[in-house]
Amino acid sequence: MTPTPTATERDASRAPDDGWVPVPERDRVPDVGPERTEPERAGGERTGAERTEPERAGAERTEPERAGAERAGGFGAGGAGGRVGPLLLGVRHHGPGSARGVRAALEAARPAAVLVEGPAEADALVALAADPGMRPPVALLAHAVDDPGRAAFWPMAEFSPEWVAIRWALERGVPVRFFDLPAAHTLAAADPTWSDEGDEDEVSGGGLRIDPVAELARAGGYEDAERWWEDVVELRGAGDPTAPFEALAEAMGALRETYGHGGHPRDLVREAHMRLRLRAARKEFGDSVAVVCGAWHVPALTRRTTVAADKALLKGLPRAKTELTWVPWTHRRLARRSGYGAGIDAPGWYGHLFAAPDRPVERWMTKVAGLLRAEDHPVSSAHVIEAVRLAETLAALRGRPLPGLDETTDAVRAVLCEGSDVPLGLVRDRLVVGDVLGEVPAAAPAVPLQRDLTRRQRTLRLKPEAQERELGLDLRKETDGERSRLLHRLRLLGVHWGEPAAGRAGTGTFRETWRLRWVPELHVQVAEAGVWGTTVEGAATAKAESLALAATALADVTALAEQCLLAGLTDALPVVMRALADRAALDTDVAHLAQALPALARSLRYGDVRGTGTAALGEVAAGLAERICVGLPPACAGLDADAAAQMRDRLDAVHTAIGLLHEDRFDTPAAPDMPGSPAAPDRSGSPAGPDRPEPHAGPGRSADGAQAGPGRSDSGADAGPALPLAAGLGGRWSGVLRRLAGWDRIPGGLRGRAARLLLDEGRLGESEAALLMSRALSPGTPPADAAAWIDGFVGGASGGGLLLVHDERLLDLVDAWLTGVPDEAFTDVLPLLRRTFSAYEPGVRRTLGELVARGPRSDGPGPSAPGVPGFAPAPDPARADAVLPLLHLILGTEVTA
Repeated sequence: MTPTPTATERDASRAPDDGWVPVPERDRVPDVGPERTEPERAGGERTGAERTEPERAGAERTEPERAGAERAGGFGAGGAGGRVGPLLLGVRHHGPGSARGVRAALEAARPAAVLVEGPAEADALVALAADPGMRPPVALLAHAVDDPGRAAFWPMAEFSPEWVAIRWALERGVPVRFFDLPAAHTLAAADPTWSDEGDEDEVSGGGLRIDPVAELARAGGYEDAERWWEDVVELRGAGDPTAPFEALAEAMGALRETYGHGGHPRDLVREAHMRLRLRAARKEFGDSVAVVCGAWHVPALTRRTTVAADKALLKGLPRAKTELTWVPWTHRRLARRSGYGAGIDAPGWYGHLFAAPDRPVERWMTKVAGLLRAEDHPVSSAHVIEAVRLAETLAALRGRPLPGLDETTDAVRAVLCEGSDVPLGLVRDRLVVGDVLGEVPAAAPAVPLQRDLTRRQRTLRLKPEAQERELGLDLRKETDGERSRLLHRLRLLGVHWGEPAAGRAGTGTFRETWRLRWVPELHVQVAEAGVWGTTVEGAATAKAESLALAATALADVTALAEQCLLAGLTDALPVVMRALADRAALDTDVAHLAQALPALARSLRYGDVRGTGTAALGEVAAGLAERICVGLPPACAGLDADAAAQMRDRLDAVHTAIGLLHEDRFDTPAAPDMPGSPAAPDRSGSPAGPDRPEPHAGPGRSADGAQAGPGRSDSGADAGPALPLAAGLGGRWSGVLRRLAGWDRIPGGLRGRAARLLLDEGRLGESEAALLMSRALSPGTPPADAAAWIDGFVGGASGGGLLLVHDERLLDLVDAWLTGVPDEAFTDVLPLLRRTFSAYEPGVRRTLGELVARGPRSDGPGPSAPGVPGFAPAPDPARADAVLPLLHLILGTEVTA
């Protein structure tokens, strides 16, 4: 029963009877201690054929030991009536047929003690398996005390033979013990002969790695090992309960004689420890001992070896201080397809086979029908009857004793799913594999952080579930706010129980959407995070302070500050703010400043929604914004195409951030005329010209751009007092955009983007935008630079397609430029133009094509010219207001008087 890795799970070629995978490289301690002596290395690598003559003859054993071995018949696994020695039950882990056989054999033999494959230290935890609060699937978790990330699992399902043996023994008061190698050695192992890992079939020093079940299936004429195992074990009828174990032990003995350890050299060390524990049990209980282990190990337990030889194999093994506990497990983690090589593909199906008292096929089809009906698929009783008949017919035609998973799946597809694989995929996911999550009692040992997390989950009614679910939170509610803080604190600690999901559109943060899914590895992550503190809040605070002191990039510190606000870690903010101020003072790269500002802006704008003070961030945010305004134009000059594309993303982010920082966006006069500015602004900050419109009146704003209500956000909730920023920031940013839009040294994509941002904010007149476009698309401009300007102005997610639809003057300019591009240059600019226009919605592209196909109008361009199909000569407020009642009805809002 080899431990399961906690990270980098993979499907390695291995012995399925063993059912477990080795601890990965990251979970093992580096080489410690001196190398083993030559005799020790030889002892750890020898097979039965390689032993010396004295060992084969048993010359080193004492007379009592030899006599005991002879009386035991070599630890023979004889029948219940004439058996001599311990009862050896070789199983396949997580096999329902093996589990039924183990229960029947134990009932027939009634042993005085039971030994189960598992870490020897877990004896102290075995009594918890009888607790009413313990519900499989569960797993034994062992982790190193000094490095909790170095951990291993020993999973058990309800249909696992080990679990059946444990429950049988506890229910009857029979001593039950684990007898595999201690987890202290498993987690500290570093000897080259210990590792079973390898990407190739060849294992260094160990020969070929084989799959015993596949070898037996091949010998029996089967191509599919799973199918062979089902036929000979899972679907077998009642009979002598020990007969299958005798046959399987004999077959495994033949394989061990041929292949030795079969490419698993560390099994030799494990089996030496098993033999020592078995000797100790026989000394205490006599031969009335039952052993439940992987069938692959049974021949090794019957091997005649000396105590000295077994101890020599264990001598010098490294040790690590470990802690063990029970943790919940899931059926999905038992499935081989998830990366955990448990030797089963269908834990849900196997669980059904084990639990069904009779008529397993009929009960399975009924369960499938119930699932499909719940998903609105039309399934009747007649469908179920015909599916059962088809499965039984297929089994008879294929020469199988009973319908297996293949036959039932084919019948479900043909009858219940009507030949479609879409509902069949649902059946496979929900039933064949399943999302069953086990439970462990509160009495199970746990690190303090895990206990605090469990208490918080219970208080906030956040039950861990194996199936992914979406959770929407309204942060204005106290309980939802606490849930949000808990999830953000766990993310900061590296416990990824929940991940943020895309929620409602808008810039408000009064709502959050999370995707929650509990997986067993989270217990290891919690144990790792336990080094930071004993409570979730204390641990998150300590880790945030440590990250702030270790961070070197300004963007990392600002992101950490945002995390602290989202998680409500007020005690960590002073340390984070000092680090933020230090990094901001030393960083002179404008790109770094632009990357850091958005996180600060979000924190300042919406942090108070969570009841967290944000005043300390104001000065830093204002300083960053001022430095960006000063240094951004020179930093944008002379950039190549790739650097310009990155700077364009930062320009968009900074524009959004400054909009969040300033309550009255662009409410102060813009900067005076700058070099390269296309037009000098007037005293109000508006560019000169008759086409300058009034500022856009967005939601909650008056016509002059002022906030309609103090401290109101886009969601309608209080956003707090005015932000402590320097006056006139909006006007200075408007001047920066003007300089970018009119400076020839700036790449075309950035100039076009700056012009579009000004146009959207009402700081650029339509005629002025047309003038900028005509300059950018003039015959003297290189086609590549002109195409980049178009991409910046109308490309991306900026709604550029609708802008061209509603302003035909701009569309005419683009059309005239595009038709005038020389043939030799058109091929070069085509990819960029295709990328720009292919991002538009299909309806927008269709409308643009119709407008271009119609050609220029005789009455001149302009959106307000008469005769434009679908548009009035001027906006009609009465017609626009007529839609308001319908909008109120759809949104469920009241119509204001």
